[in-house]
Amino acid sequence: METNLAFASAKWLASQIRRRNIGCLELLDFYLDRVRQHNPGLNAIIALDIEAACKRAKTADRAMRSGRNLGPLHGIPMTVKESFDVVGMPTTWGLTTFSDSFPDHNAIAVDRLLAAGANVFGKTNVPVMLADWQTFNPLYGTTRNPWNPERTPGGSSGGAACALAAGMTALELGSDIGASIRNPAHYCGVYGHKPTYGVCCADGQNLRGVLTHKDIAVIGPMARHAEDLSLALDVIAGPSLIDSRGWQLELPRPGKLRLRDLRIGVVLSAKTAEVDDSVQMAIGEVVRFLSQAGASISYRAPEFDLDEAHLTFIQLLRSATSSSLSDAQFHEACEVARDADLSSDDYAQWMVIAQCMAHREWQSWNEKRTRMALAWESYFEHHDFLLCPAASTTAFPHNHEGQRWERMVTVNGRPQPSTRQMFWAGFSGMAYLPSTVAPVGLAADGLPVGVQIVGRRYSDHACIALATLLEKEFCAFSPPPGFC
Repeated sequence: METNLAFASAKWLASQIRRRNIGCLELLDFYLDRVRQHNPGLNAIIALDIEAACKRAKTADRAMRSGRNLGPLHGIPMTVKESFDVVGMPTTWGLTTFSDSFPDHNAIAVDRLLAAGANVFGKTNVPVMLADWQTFNPLYGTTRNPWNPERTPGGSSGGAACALAAGMTALELGSDIGASIRNPAHYCGVYGHKPTYGVCCADGQNLRGVLTHKDIAVIGPMARHAEDLSLALDVIAGPSLIDSRGWQLELPRPGKLRLRDLRIGVVLSAKTAEVDDSVQMAIGEVVRFLSQAGASISYRAPEFDLDEAHLTFIQLLRSATSSSLSDAQFHEACEVARDADLSSDDYAQWMVIAQCMAHREWQSWNEKRTRMALAWESYFEHHDFLLCPAASTTAFPHNHEGQRWERMVTVNGRPQPSTRQMFWAGFSGMAYLPSTVAPVGLAADGLPVGVQIVGRRYSDHACIALATLLEKEFCAFSPPPGFC
């Protein structure tokens, strides 16, 4: 039973609570014991509010005894990414200057989770400013991958994926602008869903004093089981309080998926961002499974230049994140940008150009994005999904030296700048498309591999449905050794 509790789905746990097989306080205590046992070696959960969580658990138990169901997540203990405002816990984004920043209100997604009965008991670690594919910061330190503590769990939702994989929480809430949900899910062997842009309101997922949300950035669920992605997405999706006066969200529900009816596009690697053979082989296995089950397989990519797509993503991404620069950092970037060249194939030069571009230039890049988004629409006239990697390699060793673009990962025996694999984030993310990452097995190095399932805009539930089908028919989450 203990193993079942640690690695069970939130949906199953909720059913056990409804059947009175386990109490809400009992379940919270179970996960807190897991945190005490495993978190010291992983450093995934960096803030707890046990007093508030115990009160909510007791309230949930009383409600259940009186026959009142608080919602689909009644009594489910969960954690959220540190960047979400939660009353009683700090929101720092890994910055020491915000170590005393305790919000007065919850993020709207947190309020929606609580209203659905969830019990948010802690927060999970992030890199500084959510700006790395590793998770470390001067305030909370380094988070380690439960599959191999010498490897990164990913970032920026690295603490979230680690906590899930180690069985320390039942459900998680992450965010994604450059694969921050998707690469940790891939590295830690869990499920993550990057929603269609705008589907989930991100109010309350900002640094203190900032209200505006960034282009491309989204929030979304992470879990150990695909069915929990849909469960959580239904809870957090919808407009802001202001927008709800004028519109409501109605995401389409897919019919029953049958493998033999599916039209699957596949991109295993790209000249822009070569993918290690070990990752390609693992994803190739799921493609073979789908083909043998009768699915139609095509290795055709959408009809736009992949190099141009990557450059366009970096320009839009780094333009969006430039709002986080101080005045001094902005002026320094503009000095460097005067001698920078987009034809250099140099991420650092691309970045400063994007940070300092005029709005007219941004409109030109946005036009390129729009044309690519329309090419994606045409692509999905003939394909139901596109399968591709979430990253170029399995989880790589911790490397905190130098700048992100100076750090290398080893791809097929050759060094590749770690920022190059951001191609796999922008491939779909730039065009606002939904993407679900699902585990598909282990590579030769014993580390997890996830496949990225990309769908047309607003087909979020269809992407998750395919992940659910693969979970049942091909490969499901498996706990890292030593955590059962």
